[in-house]
Amino acid sequence: MEIGTSPGSPICDGTKSTTSPHASPSSSTSTSASPSRYESQKRRDWNTFGQYLKNHRPPLSLSRCSGAHVLEFLRYLDQFGKTKVHTQMCPFFGHPNPPAPCPCPLRQAWGSLDALIGRLRAAYEENGGKPDSNPFGARAVRLYLREVREMQAKARGISYEKKKRKKPQLLPSHPSSSST
Repeated sequence: MEIGTSPGSPICDGTKSTTSPHASPSSSTSTSASPSRYESQKRRDWNTFGQYLKNHRPPLSLSRCSGAHVLEFLRYLDQFGKTKVHTQMCPFFGHPNPPAPCPCPLRQAWGSLDALIGRLRAAYEENGGKPDSNPFGARAVRLYLREVREMQAKARGISYEKKKRKKPQLLPSHPSSSST
């Protein structure tokens, strides 16, 4: 289904509206702007996680969801990954640009998982969840992300150094007297 052709959208419902024909179906009021890319992705991720909970055996309510379920979801997503992660047995382990193909698995990239967790963490609270019970902020999830980052860095031969903050340069309070 294309954007703007779903029932209730400004194009399909027969009512005149001032929204853009490219606005998402959820923006049916004439004063709302289309959501940002981040907001759209966050909603998509939230819906995907909700679907995962519904399909979970046994089905799981959000209130009963824990960090362990979030980890299960992240591992499930690995099957759709596009990042080659070399195993320690692979001759290309530790090489950032391997010269030939290998049978190592494709996984979700650490950066993608980190961004996903950030969006889901925000969506959880926006949908009524309490910050102190947010399963996306659980210690186990943070540790898993750190482990994935380190494993992928070793597999590619790249170290993730913690960025050091630059000290702000102080601007001189008076103009320099080096004229002439």
